[in-house]
Amino acid sequence: MVRKVWKFRNDKIKADAIKRAAQKNNIPLIIANILLNRDIPEAEFSSFMSKSKKDIKNPFDMLDMEKAADRIKTAIENHEKIVIYGDYDVDGITSTAMLYEFLENNGADVEYYIPDRKDEGYGINIMAVNKLIKRGINLLVTVDCGITAIGEVEFAKLQGMDVIITDHHTCKERIPTAAAAVVNPKRPDDEYGFDGLAGVGVAFKLVLALAIKLGLNTGKTFDEYVDLAAVGTIADVVPLRDENRIIVDKGLKLLQNPKRPGLRELLAVAGVADKKMNASTIAFSIAPRLNAAGRLGTAVTAVELLLTKDNDNAIRIARELDRENRERQDTEQEINLEALNMIADDPNFAKKKVIVLAKEGWHNGVIGIVASRITEKFYKPTILISLTNGKGKGSGRSIAGFNLFDALNDSDELLTNFGGHAVAAGLGINEDNIEEFTKKINKYAEKVMTSEDMLPVVEIDCMLGGRNLNTGTVKVLSALEPYGMGNEKPVFGIKNAFVTAVSAVGVDNKHIRMQIEKDGVRINCIGFNMGEYTRLISPGDNVHLAFRLDTNVYQGIESAQLVLVDIKTLN
Repeated sequence: MVRKVWKFRNDKIKADAIKRAAQKNNIPLIIANILLNRDIPEAEFSSFMSKSKKDIKNPFDMLDMEKAADRIKTAIENHEKIVIYGDYDVDGITSTAMLYEFLENNGADVEYYIPDRKDEGYGINIMAVNKLIKRGINLLVTVDCGITAIGEVEFAKLQGMDVIITDHHTCKERIPTAAAAVVNPKRPDDEYGFDGLAGVGVAFKLVLALAIKLGLNTGKTFDEYVDLAAVGTIADVVPLRDENRIIVDKGLKLLQNPKRPGLRELLAVAGVADKKMNASTIAFSIAPRLNAAGRLGTAVTAVELLLTKDNDNAIRIARELDRENRERQDTEQEINLEALNMIADDPNFAKKKVIVLAKEGWHNGVIGIVASRITEKFYKPTILISLTNGKGKGSGRSIAGFNLFDALNDSDELLTNFGGHAVAAGLGINEDNIEEFTKKINKYAEKVMTSEDMLPVVEIDCMLGGRNLNTGTVKVLSALEPYGMGNEKPVFGIKNAFVTAVSAVGVDNKHIRMQIEKDGVRINCIGFNMGEYTRLISPGDNVHLAFRLDTNVYQGIESAQLVLVDIKTLN
């Protein structure tokens, strides 16, 4: 059990400030408290709560959006051949399907291309560009990739192909200036006002810009594609703030009764068709199945699912993706076990701040998921590398105090390529450089990370008393939905709760179930993957709890329950 540090978000916020904000904005105290905790300015309370389409920014406020929309409009009018060049994750898949469908519906001669994860890797590659040029493609539009493809874009331009980059990944010192347009809100010179869009969010803004240029109803266009934008935004774990919050809120409402046969059948095979749509439903039921296509097979299958209008075809593909997802889970478990054994055999593991593991034959479509699991288990940045004939493809996940993109940039000379974000990144490396890379990235970590950075933090919004632990509070809190990164489900704290019952539940007793009493109120608790605590807690003990407040329905009766995040024993 990794020790966790509790931090109280509202330590610096005075009670009278919370009360004043609640009264001024006519919202409950607990909502005002949470919004202030998350550094949301009072001026934005209204838009945060309303999630209105009117707060969607003008797409043309984004740098180069006008150039991109004009060039694509010209291509449509001149019947030029256009290709949408995507990525094989859910963000790239939804971006590709969205832009392809919009252009096809509006008279474009368009096709799409997604590189093979195993043979081509991430992003634009010269072989693919050459192939597309020979097929007569005049205009290549990237989605969710391309911001680092300087040489590839220059090559395309020399061969007479125009390239439009739409991306959301972190920019390096140079961007592909040979492109006809570079649309990325993370460009240092862009003053769009929100750089947290997913790749599909940028593609969505391009679709809205094209709708304006083509004289279409933008409100109708918004409703036609916001479902795909929501799925990709949730799957890519970008902050659910600003426009992302609006996109996800509106998209989830439409996904409650999906108009796309593919999404409808995917929800059915996942067994969640009748459940309330929220970000977790998409993240844990839809995203893994769409991702499975690009991880074990070809992402083109997932794009076909999103585009198909035929119910029978949707059923067939949804079942195929469900089967591939189960295969992905089996492969993931094998690699995870091998990685844990390698860690157990490493006598220097405790001294390392960054975990780097490499093995021949690891499936490079799955190593990112395993890296995430290991990061969560040990709370250390983790990079797993799949080796094939001396060449390595790696995927990394990080923790709050360590910017993985910056760390890879520091080791740039040892890598064949890299890209990504602060918390997730991919890389290429020759096998001969792995040992030196491991030393260098750990040396970098020693410089930038303190011992406190290596402890997981539980951020607690505020303390609650027993009388707040009810379904009424849960309903009040629903105004903060949709939840996700940057707007996590609130975590509350209770001190000195009296334990009235405790037991281990689930397969291998992995989980803990408790009943506690506080201020005369008894309430049930569930702690997933926290079964070890049953060895430390007995009825009659007092504990401090960090938890999320949720509802549980049993035999038709709805009651509040605490979903535990952490337990501090007082023994």
